[in-house]
Amino acid sequence: MKKSVGRRGFLVSGAVVGAGALVTACTSNAPAATPSSAAPQATTAGTDNDQPGTKVVIGFSAPAADHGWIAAIAKNAETQSKEYSDVEFKPVEPTNDINQQISAVESLIAAKVAALVILPNDGEQLNQVARKAMDAGIPVINLDRVFPDKLSYRTWIGGDNYGMGVAAGTYVGKTLKDKGVTNPVILEIQGIATLPLTMDRSKGFADALKTFGFTVTAKQDAKFTVESGTQVASNLLQAHKKIDAIWNHDDDQGIGVLAAIKEANRSEFFMVGGAGSANAIRDIAADSGVLKATVTYSPTMASSAIKLARLIAQGKGLSDLVENSVPTSITLASETITKENAQKYLPLGFES
Repeated sequence: MKKSVGRRGFLVSGAVVGAGALVTACTSNAPAATPSSAAPQATTAGTDNDQPGTKVVIGFSAPAADHGWIAAIAKNAETQSKEYSDVEFKPVEPTNDINQQISAVESLIAAKVAALVILPNDGEQLNQVARKAMDAGIPVINLDRVFPDKLSYRTWIGGDNYGMGVAAGTYVGKTLKDKGVTNPVILEIQGIATLPLTMDRSKGFADALKTFGFTVTAKQDAKFTVESGTQVASNLLQAHKKIDAIWNHDDDQGIGVLAAIKEANRSEFFMVGGAGSANAIRDIAADSGVLKATVTYSPTMASSAIKLARLIAQGKGLSDLVENSVPTSITLASETITKENAQKYLPLGFES
């Protein structure tokens, strides 16, 4: 079955700091250096785990870079792999076609790579080929969009999508309460409504709002694209003459959402974004528009996935843990970025 998923299929909450903390935890207690580029990149702390070891080939498969977040995922994975003289990075052609990604992963299995890092277009549809890799003795590091069968991966690393919704809902709820707003009109612009990650984000958002006595007035998905973001936001703006708050799940599609808001000349509400893009963080820092915060879901997780793949392939564990092996699941935290802390997060933002 051919199915194209334009982008993140399951995602966590954005975890800018969480990812950075994990990268350091893999090897050292030393603080990570601040990346100098706009795209988030991991740093390597010099400890025994980072000393050259057994040569390993790490296969990598991800969707096509049709968005800033996915582009940063691929860049971070490649950049991190170059930090190690004992790692050969073997990426396959990125694609948004399910069948093509399955074929690409099968080619890596046939090449007998030491480990596989896979960000699937759709975890359920690639579950079988991931299980095939595991059955062949190739550990799979499942990045972001999860495989439903736990036997299909050795370790999963990704964001906390439910926590992402909670972070956004908490910010929205508290802000409205502090303003003394009652019966607010709260809109939610999702990514792809049918994805488990989206459902988790929406549930977290609703649960957090409930603690303040609020509910979502209306929601619609925008498919993680700028074009759909513009169209969906336009429709919602036309349907609601008064709005108090909007949560947009994704900063990439947020470019379109903000364009629609500007075109409609609306400013009576505030907006919260999602993922932590550099352009969103810059807008928040400038404090000149409706975007007042974003909740993180950082592509630095790809850097951490490469680190984990190397450790697993070489039979090592995380040096800050007592256990001798890498955990089977690592969930990154979702942080809330506001104008007060925007400059701290900007170096880790990805360009949309």
